[in-house]
Amino acid sequence: MSTAAQSGPGDTLVPQPASTPEDLRAALAQLAPDALLTFDAERSVALQQARERVSAAPMRRFVGQWAVYVALERHPGRAARLRSLESRAASTESLEEARTIAAEIGRILDQACAEAGVERAEDA
Repeated sequence: MSTAAQSGPGDTLVPQPASTPEDLRAALAQLAPDALLTFDAERSVALQQARERVSAAPMRRFVGQWAVYVALERHPGRAARLRSLESRAASTESLEEARTIAAEIGRILDQACAEAGVERAEDA
């Protein structure tokens, strides 16, 4: 990661890392060190599943999930907005408000997935 931290609320703290466990972990150490224990535990589970299934799918899923998490955390304002929306979604009783919140959450996740190079599944 070559770019230094920037100061504005919409600025990124670090560039989007390569989608490898090592690079994602290094970014997390800077952006969200409290998430490292969860990252390490989930990585261990994904590796075990990959070995048991003789499949790379568990590791691909793990890397994709954490690449999106890092993409979100790179933008503190956007990450805070997502947390606020999630909190509001959990407490609203208005169907219209819930739809508006869900749409904005979807846009935020779409943007993070695009930055992370992760394809979002279409509505199933």
